[in-house]
Amino acid sequence: MAQAVEEWYKQMPIITRSYLTAAVVTTIGCSLEIISPYHLYLNPKLVVKQYQFWRLVTNFLYFRKMDLDFMFHMFFLARYCKLLEENSFRGRTADFFYMLLFGASVLTGIVLIGGMIPYLSASFAKIIFLSNSLTFMMVYVWSKQNPFIHMSFLGLFTFTAAYLPWVLLGFSVLVGASAWVDLLGMIAGHAYYFLEDVYPRMTGRRPLKTPSFIKAMFADEAVVVARPENVRFAPPPVDELHRD
Repeated sequence: MAQAVEEWYKQMPIITRSYLTAAVVTTIGCSLEIISPYHLYLNPKLVVKQYQFWRLVTNFLYFRKMDLDFMFHMFFLARYCKLLEENSFRGRTADFFYMLLFGASVLTGIVLIGGMIPYLSASFAKIIFLSNSLTFMMVYVWSKQNPFIHMSFLGLFTFTAAYLPWVLLGFSVLVGASAWVDLLGMIAGHAYYFLEDVYPRMTGRRPLKTPSFIKAMFADEAVVVARPENVRFAPPPVDELHRD
């Protein structure tokens, strides 16, 4: 059993494995009181006035208490982050990292701006960890890129992947969780999907092109496509055409 888990862990792509490891270690550390969540949560005043910039990162690593909700989000993180990195972003690790960076930036910006809007500031002030929202963003992007896959929710009913975010949002509301967390993930996910997939088809321009310095951080392996034998991909030489 332990060997199977070890093999499963080693076979994860680099970004998924790194994020999952950081999330589990951080959450366990907080549960054992080795790390204090008060040093991790998103606090704009501490970031700006006391230069505690690490909070812009650590608030995406803590998933609250180690309960059923934690296991639920770890499953979605391991599954959909892995599916995206291995399929849609296969051989494009830098682009996948940039997607997560874009999503984290959008989520942080929404919370910071929302905290300054009257009547909404109280709701946004309660959102001090964005880890669940970033996970939900991955689910949303995957569902948009694989809309026709058939899925089942707890064996109760079936639906296509295009409706997965809405099914999960409805489930969150039913169990009494905050809908804001999932909605923020959907907003960030749709922003990425529109700018990366829809807008380029409309205009021919790609506004989310991965910066060169991020590409330099990752050595992506080329995706090799097998070529069948005896299949020509170019016209034969002239001497072959005249050969008896």
